[in-house]
Amino acid sequence: MPSPRTSGTRRLLGAFAASLTLVAASAGAGSASVPGPAPASAGLQEVMFVGNNWDGTADVIASRGDLHRVGRVNVIPDKEERLREIYLNPIKLAFFLGVRSGPGEGHDQFVDDMYATPDGSAMVVSRPSFADVVSIDLRTGRVNWRFPVAGYRADHMAVSPDGTRVAVSASTANTVHVLDIATGRQLGSFKTGDKPHENVFTSDGLLWNMSIGEVTTALDAPWLDWTKGDRRITVVDARTFETVRVIDMRDRLDAFGRGDLSDAVRPLVFTPDEKKIYFQVSFFNGFLEYDIDSDRITRLKNLPGNPATDPDRTTWVNDSRHHGLSISPDGDKLCVAGTMDDYATVVDRATLQEGPLVPASKPYWATVSGDGRSCVISESGADRVTAIDFATGRRVTSVDVGDHPQRVRLARVPADWTGPTTG
Repeated sequence: MPSPRTSGTRRLLGAFAASLTLVAASAGAGSASVPGPAPASAGLQEVMFVGNNWDGTADVIASRGDLHRVGRVNVIPDKEERLREIYLNPIKLAFFLGVRSGPGEGHDQFVDDMYATPDGSAMVVSRPSFADVVSIDLRTGRVNWRFPVAGYRADHMAVSPDGTRVAVSASTANTVHVLDIATGRQLGSFKTGDKPHENVFTSDGLLWNMSIGEVTTALDAPWLDWTKGDRRITVVDARTFETVRVIDMRDRLDAFGRGDLSDAVRPLVFTPDEKKIYFQVSFFNGFLEYDIDSDRITRLKNLPGNPATDPDRTTWVNDSRHHGLSISPDGDKLCVAGTMDDYATVVDRATLQEGPLVPASKPYWATVSGDGRSCVISESGADRVTAIDFATGRRVTSVDVGDHPQRVRLARVPADWTGPTTG
């Protein structure tokens, strides 16, 4: 995802930042009372995993409050072995270097997504450049199991509501694997559109996958959108992996009168009742609302652009403009990461009115703090994680993490854990 801008662009951004609503950094900023998740199981503490993609590490930070760092995990303890395999296989090497020069922006991608096992003993990580999923023992730092995905790149994951299964996108094979999170054994798989990306389990026993097509080509003009491939939402039964529904947003966007927008669905969130979806698409600074029962797009929110953002769409890394969405536990507020526009903002879901534009350096992801009070974004351009109060839209706190943070996930680890003893 996006790398730091040139110094010239940083100077332009200074002018833009001056026009933003300035926000106070107050750790004591108040918010409405929002119910948090169920208390942690006995012997476990709630934390957040932050994947530092270019480092090959994952920071473990507090899930609320000051977000202080609890520990750090090396998610590539087997790096030398994996590189040896890659360099001895010309095809694997070609794809490895392709990931580096394409989506990795000159860097290897060592951690895309991560979750904890239900007992908090291990971190399960998808590693794009190594085309696999591994389980890392949180006590020893060693690999418990490894699952090579089909094709040559692993991408976004999702964990089932009961925490026992993990789904991972194999982006070059148009496949999603579903694995037993404890053993790494494949329970099933299903085919998707081109370049499967985000996965979401829903409470009705379904698993949703969004394919985003080709995002590393320079064919980014709207009239060349057809070159991006087969982009669709594939919905399957989460137990049988049989397809129950396919949604092509192209038809829905056309019917809504926005045939100019890409139909590559990027991050999305469901409302608490799972009746509506809010989603971002490639190249667009904003998001759309989709009603599941009526099968139609119902509203669109266009968010402000940054005057310093290069209008040349080929400069927007991986076709992103805005990439990152979360929703407050009560469903009243949305939090948007304005990736290429260098801000994040909280949006009222009823009115779609945005709050203060909080300056942020290429925010890549948005999630919710453990107490439900804050939106938590990863600032991939500044190597930090920032919390923004849902009630006020103001920045609460920031904490430094590793190189190029991307996914941020709630997790539980042993209460006395401060990091692996080895690895």
